[in-house]
Amino acid sequence: MAKSKNISTSQLALMTAAAVISLRGLPMMAQEELTMFFYIFFATFLFLIPAALVGAELGSAFAAKGGGVYTWVKEAFNPHLGFTAIFLQWIQNVVWYPTVLGFAAASIAYTIGLPALAQNGPFVGLFSIAMYWFATWVTLRGTSAISGITSRGFLIGTVLPGIVIVLAAAAWLAGGNGVEFEHIPASVSQVVDLDAAHHAHPRLFPHITGMSDIAFLAGILLLFAGVEVHAVHAPELKNPQKQFPRAMFLAALISFGLFTLGALAVAVITPYDRINLQSGLFTTFQIVFEHYRVGWLTNVMSLLVAFGALAGVLSWISGPSRGLLWTANEGRLPRLLQKTNRNGVQINILIIQGCIVTALSSLYIFMKDVSVAFFLLSALTIGLYLIMYMMMYAAAIRLRYTQPGLQRDYRVPGGNAGMWAVGGIGFLAVLFSFAVTFFPPSQLPVGSPAIYTTLVVCGTALFLAVPIVISIAMDRRRGRGPRT
Repeated sequence: MAKSKNISTSQLALMTAAAVISLRGLPMMAQEELTMFFYIFFATFLFLIPAALVGAELGSAFAAKGGGVYTWVKEAFNPHLGFTAIFLQWIQNVVWYPTVLGFAAASIAYTIGLPALAQNGPFVGLFSIAMYWFATWVTLRGTSAISGITSRGFLIGTVLPGIVIVLAAAAWLAGGNGVEFEHIPASVSQVVDLDAAHHAHPRLFPHITGMSDIAFLAGILLLFAGVEVHAVHAPELKNPQKQFPRAMFLAALISFGLFTLGALAVAVITPYDRINLQSGLFTTFQIVFEHYRVGWLTNVMSLLVAFGALAGVLSWISGPSRGLLWTANEGRLPRLLQKTNRNGVQINILIIQGCIVTALSSLYIFMKDVSVAFFLLSALTIGLYLIMYMMMYAAAIRLRYTQPGLQRDYRVPGGNAGMWAVGGIGFLAVLFSFAVTFFPPSQLPVGSPAIYTTLVVCGTALFLAVPIVISIAMDRRRGRGPRT
């Protein structure tokens, strides 16, 4: 029986936008002030759209086999690289948890009326650890309530606060209040320009004297990552070849609009020196609500944002690890990791995942500046994810030649030249962004740049080496050398 074609262009666009949009990135973009347009344009048109189009072709070609990026890269190259790709997709998600949980910790601090806790490393770290293990416990129980929590979490904890912050900025401007991005300190040369009278004016294009001046590009790119997850739904459209590009451009437009309006709202209301990566959104709520004498709304909005962040953790906590379970069942991991509990949940993988999250969340406790720890984790996350994306683009191009007859319900337009153009643009954008991750942002007090770079390099090398070592060891255990 033919598969039911029951997803519309707008439905797929909204699903993709929901996977991409997150309020925790608004302060990061707001710190770039009006130069945010450069970063958002780069992330939308050189990353989001190419990743979606290439992911759609691969997803439609191997929908029946399953396995996601593991199968895509394995079919193009070999099982070792396939395992490395799925491992990187999984581990970047593990590294991502402390960032979103740190954001949730800041929201709880504002909810209980103790905003100073948002910059208290021990509070943020211990909260992140406790809430992650609670989410793991809920996941292991296999409760059906998770789906209801996660579906409502996006609407209540992301969409609603996002709309509120934009409307608040509109009211702020209508009330004749000052526009804060017009008063950026002259010392922040990356985002302001000095005229002949030495007055600072916001830049539209970043002042780049070195890679550190655009280091936030990596963190902003992370906000747009994950679009390939919904690319597998392309075959469910009635006319994938025409509808899917439209859906992706619509999703890109929605993401561009909400990210831009939300970040602009933060930049309009919040003084530059009060825009903090961890708690900048809540500072904005606090400023505008206290101005209109409804300060209690800050607590309400913070609670909703916390709910949205925690719902996001619940929605992702078991998903990516299922891909790792897939490889374990194919013999690419020790049998110990094939174990599932009575609810069918991959218990041992989740326990290992929880231990890694605990170790990474401890960075909040031991690093002096919470924002630096937050960005360091973000940089490590996107670095790992970008390696996976480079492998995905390379696989898509190679499969056009090694498996030209493979049925693809959706194909990147333009034949092989079109794939080289789309995949090549995406690959080069990802490669450039990957290089940027190793440079500390000049906008943050990172302390020693050498130590920052060393941590990112060592972390990336460690997590990249692990799947290679495991894959080779598993081949040796089976009594044969690595496959070619």
